Amino acid sequence: MGTTDVLRSSIRVSHSQMGERLGAARAMGAPPEQPRAGHERIDVFLATTSKHLHAVDAVLVPQARKEVPDGAALVHDYLRSTKDLEVVLAHVKAHEYGSVYETSFRWSEVWSEVDVALTDHHRHEEVLGDRLSVTLDDTDLEDLTRRLWNAELVAPSRPHPYTPHTGMLGLVARKVMHTADRFWDAVEGRMVPEPRPEPKKRPGRVAQYFLADPRFDEEEPPART
Repeated sequence: MGTTDVLRSSIRVSHSQMGERLGAARAMGAPPEQPRAGHERIDVFLATTSKHLHAVDAVLVPQARKEVPDGAALVHDYLRSTKDLEVVLAHVKAHEYGSVYETSFRWSEVWSEVDVALTDHHRHEEVLGDRLSVTLDDTDLEDLTRRLWNAELVAPSRPHPYTPHTGMLGLVARKVMHTADRFWDAVEGRMVPEPRPEPKKRPGRVAQYFLADPRFDEEEPPART
């Protein structure tokens, strides 16, 4: 059983970042001298969220299925929630670029669907992170968090709700879609943000000593001398 909060913290940071970028995307307004600014904010939100979803599919989902009791049921519920969100994100992209099938919808309706789907997905991902955190030891959790960050670097930047998400087919699909997305992002001039900094490993006791920065376990206060 792990004692580090590194995976939970990473998930919380990702969710906070997605929420901030959703708020910016919903603003929609753009000054006359920057007519593309509204589109750029939507692109950033879509890319950030899509990359995180694909990374979770690649790293957390197989680990939960293998290590967590009742992991299969947990993963099934998570993947259903992910697909619902990806469908909505694809809806946003189509609405942004003026698909003829989107003319009967208003932006307020689209963003309302995003709110519902994103909240549901965050809830399922937090459960996934919690269950992994109480199942794995600290070393495995730190490695898992690092792998999650690395996976975002090479993840597709667009939602792909109808491609395989798990297993070997999912791995191949992500590699193909990553290449295809990079090509179309360049062609369409879409804004794809740089990934957030890699989570730092908690310093060990020796490092804490030399840094003069002791960090005590709240449940086990230091012994009195």
